[in-house]
Amino acid sequence: MLYRLLKRVKDNYNKKISEKACKRWTYNGSGNFYATSRVENIQKDPNKIRIGDNCHIRGELLIFAYGGEITIGNNCFIGEGSRIWSGEKVEIGSHVLVSHNVNIIDTNSHEMDHQLRAKGFVDMLENGHPKDKTHIETKPIVIKDYAWISLNAAILKGVTIGEGAIVAAGSVVLEDVEPFTLVGGNPARVLKRLDQK
Repeated sequence: MLYRLLKRVKDNYNKKISEKACKRWTYNGSGNFYATSRVENIQKDPNKIRIGDNCHIRGELLIFAYGGEITIGNNCFIGEGSRIWSGEKVEIGSHVLVSHNVNIIDTNSHEMDHQLRAKGFVDMLENGHPKDKTHIETKPIVIKDYAWISLNAAILKGVTIGEGAIVAAGSVVLEDVEPFTLVGGNPARVLKRLDQK
């Protein structure tokens, strides 16, 4: 009895958080948000973040002022502490599970040249996020349907994760992952081929 009451209170709290998120944050689509959720749309363009039906977002979605787009299909989960940061485009299919503390980042976020990076940092502090990426390298990330990204993994720019693939915990993915493949390690390598039943 007490458990059901506490669950109902928690569900109502999370629903209120979700409703506030819908009004305050800038994105298109549905989605369930929680107290740990964070959406930062620096471009303030609701078409740059699109979320499908029955998604549960417990982590952070961010698009930069100089560019970026995040698309999430239906029936997806983004775990607590996970970050999806986009300066180009992150496209996540349907039925994708992103565990806790995962980083999916399609941009270097800063310049590679040390002097440009130092100047860029000072400019950002003084003037806010840059609206032009100039020397910041970006490449899109695609995560296909039914993929599972396990906890503490990092998916870096320019990577495609194939349908039904699994990225093991703590992996750093620098190259494409074939469909129905288990990869792991730093850098991630193929550990096993998976059944496609």
